[in-house]
Amino acid sequence: MNRKQKKMLIRILAAAAMLIALHFIPADGILRLAFYLAVYLIIGYDILKKAGKGILNRQVFDENFLMAIATVGAFALAIYERSGDYNEAIAVMLFYQIGEWFQSYAVGKSRRNISALMDIRPDYANIERGGALERVDPDEVAIGSIIVVQPGEKIPIDGVILNGASSLNTSALTGESLPRDVKEGDAVISGCINMTGVLKIKTTKGFGESTVSKILELVENSSSRKSRSENFISRFARIYTPAVCLGALALAILPPVIRMLFLQSGPEWGEWIYRALTFLVISCPCALVISIPLSFFAGIGGASKEGILIKGSNYLETLSSAKYVVFDKTGTLTQGIFEVNAVHHSNLDEAKLLEYAALAESSSSHPISKSLRKAYGGPIDRSRVTDLQEISGHGIVAKIDGVSVAAGNAKLMEMLKIPYKECHSAGTIVHMAINGAYAGHIVISDVLKPHAKEAIAALKHAGIEKVVLLTGDTQKAAAQAASALGIDDVYSELLPAGKVEKVEELLAAKPKNAKLAFVGDGINDAPVLTRADIGIAMGAMGSDAAIEAADVVLMDDDPLKIAKSIRISRKCIRIVYQNIVFALAVKFICLGLGAVGIANMWLAIFADVGVMILAILNAVRALRVHHL
Repeated sequence: MNRKQKKMLIRILAAAAMLIALHFIPADGILRLAFYLAVYLIIGYDILKKAGKGILNRQVFDENFLMAIATVGAFALAIYERSGDYNEAIAVMLFYQIGEWFQSYAVGKSRRNISALMDIRPDYANIERGGALERVDPDEVAIGSIIVVQPGEKIPIDGVILNGASSLNTSALTGESLPRDVKEGDAVISGCINMTGVLKIKTTKGFGESTVSKILELVENSSSRKSRSENFISRFARIYTPAVCLGALALAILPPVIRMLFLQSGPEWGEWIYRALTFLVISCPCALVISIPLSFFAGIGGASKEGILIKGSNYLETLSSAKYVVFDKTGTLTQGIFEVNAVHHSNLDEAKLLEYAALAESSSSHPISKSLRKAYGGPIDRSRVTDLQEISGHGIVAKIDGVSVAAGNAKLMEMLKIPYKECHSAGTIVHMAINGAYAGHIVISDVLKPHAKEAIAALKHAGIEKVVLLTGDTQKAAAQAASALGIDDVYSELLPAGKVEKVEELLAAKPKNAKLAFVGDGINDAPVLTRADIGIAMGAMGSDAAIEAADVVLMDDDPLKIAKSIRISRKCIRIVYQNIVFALAVKFICLGLGAVGIANMWLAIFADVGVMILAILNAVRALRVHHL
């Protein structure tokens, strides 16, 4: 509980205690009115103040106005009738404030999940100057600066480790409880907590462009994007509130006038004004106005706790209707890490062939070259390499220890007129020739993510009708990946524009109410993420462009989280519909009973505050998503 909530709770308890005490204090007339008025002002002065401000600002018709009119009217009626019964007026305000306190507490609870995310904001960065560490504002750290992160401190800016090794707590970003081990040369992102060793990090981004800043921006802007349900409730409240105020006024005036003019009987003003006031209390749309946004807020908060950032409640609502999921391959379903999987048709020792390939490719920064050097694993002495010639689109020709070596694709072998053997495995094939003779080929392919197959199965279990793979890879590599993962349809050898065209076709072919989600990670996926009904990006290794274009960001790049995000969205929408149906049903039943005089002020209190509390408690269930 925050300070404001504690203060409100004290007011509620004080007012309740004083109300009970007044039953045992003998007081009549003006003195009794003064005592009860004091209790009323203690519990309701802020509501009266808000109602007054609303009238001054010409924004009259809200729940504060309804509560103020109903309770002041109940007081006035008790004075007019000289009954001395002021309990109903105070009880209405008391229970309304209890409902407001519950709402505040529930919002605070869901906000704490997002606040845990807000805690990732770094307060400072350490820069080494003159042999001592100096704390500076992260905004002041230029790209390429060397920062020092000590155990227990947050990494303030994205960068690469120059020196040191440690374990990082990434739970605030990814929802993953296991620490991540990092060493020299590893890329690290801001917002992680350094747990063990001292790290020297070279910054690769400015603070404003770092991961932590992007995440905080997403979270802060998420509440501004309202769903259709929220917009409906806002429109409904704007029409409904003036309508019930006019209805209550008509209920207070018309029946007495009709009784006097046409029925020739007493008007019974007190009875009909009481019914009108009861009607006003019942009509207050608090349950809808509060619980619906709270449900979405809780859903977004629960998702963020699991490392899923949903940029707004409109995207949460759209995600719940997803029936088609389209995947990019590299970096999304695969790790984007190319590894040597096999060596075929080699008449040399496998290790020797890899050594020749690694040395020939030692000057290249291409991922294929890196994978060859990694597979070799030995030291790279570039002085052994002479006469190196890179032939664009073909490969490399060089001399290693005086031995002629050619490493490249089939085009290189054809250019050198060296007979080669085709490979039937999917992946990148590096053909090798030693002293003009074919020496076999090396198969390099991307590695599937650990949960990729499980993720596809989870999506189908969640009711996804079709899973599609779009990739720029060869048909063979794409078909192999799709078969291994259990994907329904696959389209290969697509350029970025081709992916957009294919998504356009899928959007046109799907049923109107079914939504299509696209999952990607690269800058080339940004146009498709924007075009799909809902775009989902990999946040840890994904490009900034993809994260900006996406509607949902998975902070740990785990595709298994996609099915979970869909289940979270559907649970949230179920809760929203439950609250709408329940609140409106109770409201209209009680409004009818109030109009004919069956419902008294106590039933009105239940209809207003009781329904609001029940709806809020139901909305809070959207926070519990860990088991989904």
